[in-house]
Amino acid sequence: MTRFELYHDKPKQSTRKGPIFFILACIILTVGFFVFRYFYFSTIHIESPSEDYGKKVVIHLPNGQKVYTYENLIVEKNGKKYYKGERNTIDLTGGKVVYKNWK
Repeated sequence: MTRFELYHDKPKQSTRKGPIFFILACIILTVGFFVFRYFYFSTIHIESPSEDYGKKVVIHLPNGQKVYTYENLIVEKNGKKYYKGERNTIDLTGGKVVYKNWK
């Protein structure tokens, strides 16, 4: 080994295989993740039983207001009419029920 070779840095050989394989592996993993996610979520089907609300009705209250609801959500207790919703109950006593298709 000569003095020149001993005291001067040799040029390093750079390989392009390392970054190319890293980028290719990242792309394959990303595509694999999205394909797995698509097939995994497409196999899950949650079907709840459909509720029959009945015909659409409009209730004209004595104070002039209108309530748009369905026939099966109206409950009658002790001679009074009530709207029995999911979270609330409204007194509809004295209102006229009109079977009308509303949008």
